[in-house]
Amino acid sequence: MNILIKAVLPPFKPIPMKPPAVEVRWPAGGTVFLRSRYPLGPMHRSIAHLLELRASQHPERNFVAERTPLEGGATGDWRFITYGEINARADAVAQAMLDRGLGPDAPLMILSGNSIAHAVMMLGAMKARMPVAPVSVAYSLMSMDHGKLRHVFATAKPKMIFAEQGPYYSRALTNLGLTDEEVVTVIPVSDRATTSYADLITTKPTRGVAASIGTIDHATVAKYLFTSGSTGLPKGVIQTHGMMCAVIAAMDALRTEGEEETALSLEWMPWNHISAGNITFNGNLNAGGTMYLDAGKPLPGLFDETIRNLREISPRTFASAPVAFGWLCDAMEHDAALRDKFFANLRFSGYGGATLSQDIADRFQALAIAATGFRVPLTTMYGATETQGITVVHWATERVGLIGLPLPGIELKLVPNGLKMEVRVKGPTVTPGYLHRPDLTAAAFDEEGFYRLGDAAKFIDENDPEQGLVFDGRVTEDFKLASGTWVSVGTLRAEVIAAASPLIQDCVISGLDKPFIGLLAWPNISAAKDIAGDDSLSGAEAVLQSPKVQAFLRERLAEHNKQCGGSSGRIRRAMLMLEPPSIDGNEITDKGYVNQRATLERRHLLVEALYARPLMPGVIEIP
Repeated sequence: MNILIKAVLPPFKPIPMKPPAVEVRWPAGGTVFLRSRYPLGPMHRSIAHLLELRASQHPERNFVAERTPLEGGATGDWRFITYGEINARADAVAQAMLDRGLGPDAPLMILSGNSIAHAVMMLGAMKARMPVAPVSVAYSLMSMDHGKLRHVFATAKPKMIFAEQGPYYSRALTNLGLTDEEVVTVIPVSDRATTSYADLITTKPTRGVAASIGTIDHATVAKYLFTSGSTGLPKGVIQTHGMMCAVIAAMDALRTEGEEETALSLEWMPWNHISAGNITFNGNLNAGGTMYLDAGKPLPGLFDETIRNLREISPRTFASAPVAFGWLCDAMEHDAALRDKFFANLRFSGYGGATLSQDIADRFQALAIAATGFRVPLTTMYGATETQGITVVHWATERVGLIGLPLPGIELKLVPNGLKMEVRVKGPTVTPGYLHRPDLTAAAFDEEGFYRLGDAAKFIDENDPEQGLVFDGRVTEDFKLASGTWVSVGTLRAEVIAAASPLIQDCVISGLDKPFIGLLAWPNISAAKDIAGDDSLSGAEAVLQSPKVQAFLRERLAEHNKQCGGSSGRIRRAMLMLEPPSIDGNEITDKGYVNQRATLERRHLLVEALYARPLMPGVIEIP
């Protein structure tokens, strides 16, 4: 963005956060250490104690909202649970668990998606000191072999399983080979005995619940969250109450003001991940906010539900994966009423898990300006399942791709690794280790106790560290071309998606030991149809073979090649793919994040086609 354009753009809405402030040490050897200059503030004792506090402060305020399910998978009006109600139900569930002798050595496994009942079961288990293991819904409903689900079950060793919509999970439960594990459902399963959720929430609490809560401290295990399994089978990451409360305290330490009014958000990302299940859920609880649960997803046929919800809700904050922002921009660019409703109360928006492309960020800001006359700050928090959030962009910035600066209480170490600086971290948000895997735990930490994330980062400007760090890809994803030239995969992927927007939805980069870089891309079929401009084309394959679509991709990537500066970023051949990424093949997580390495391995025949001579059908050569 040039200086002239910056000068005419309207200002950002103010963000109630402190400006960047970081302490940097540059000892000999090239390693860099970073800490926030803001101290970590007081921490809550646990999430269970935080729930008790908020329920006592505003028992009548709505906490979670969901749409009422109707027949055929449809949904009706919103229904709510207040802070007082969810606290009372969590007490009842905790008592039912204590009556069964369940506790720290008897985890609760949750197979269901986000819901009020899921929240009640999770919070009740926490009060009973029973670790909660929420599992990706895709492992039960999308997987054909249930391999990852069986692995998670064997690792967590739960004594109770919550499957809210029992019939949906019947096949998955059968494949687990259950013995004495108790299954709790809202809708029962016809082929097995289950316990009614309604019975649990009507259990009369005794003083045993308060006694159990009284023993919870920062070291108490709250959850086992499982990694996405993108580099192997999912690993069970121990999540303590201290880890989760440290993130809350760190964000509180950065705020310049309290909540002026009740926070309101719309959430679709699954609670089996830290971003939604820990950071967003616990942050909403801490703010005393109301969370609307979105049954929609940024996928064909499912995003309509998100649009329906946003026609009724004007969130104060909106956070999602980058892929969702692309779909949202598409919708708002065709619907001014939706755009105005979305931005009416929005103070800032956040993305995470991957880099938001500059093209989508620019489109988002153009929509914000049209609706409000202001730009909306785009923030992001960076971390991993093992670390919670460790850096955050807590100031308004023109740039995307930043990961910000360390949260209060966190120490980052950037270690030279080839041409990059590998990120390592130490602090109260970091896990004590992996469930039943001391070998993996030992390998994950360096000699100084810093957790190795496997990512790379760099300063925007080493002479001005407070401009922040930018994500520099996965250390293990980057590769060398046959010429010996390094290719930074994470950076290039974001650039390519931006260059070919709105046609490319996501992509993977090939070229290890090859003479040039190739591209396998998943198209946005709706955008491809618009580009093709031919209503007579039948089917997605015909649309992608349209000369106009292929010319669009060729021209956009050719323009990218002119600006990239060398072979490390120049795309020579590309292919558009129709087969969606596979959960069983480890190609994608349930949040929509694509695994570069697994995709290239699974689709090795397509990779070979990119480099074949003569040119193979479907391969587009880029000048």
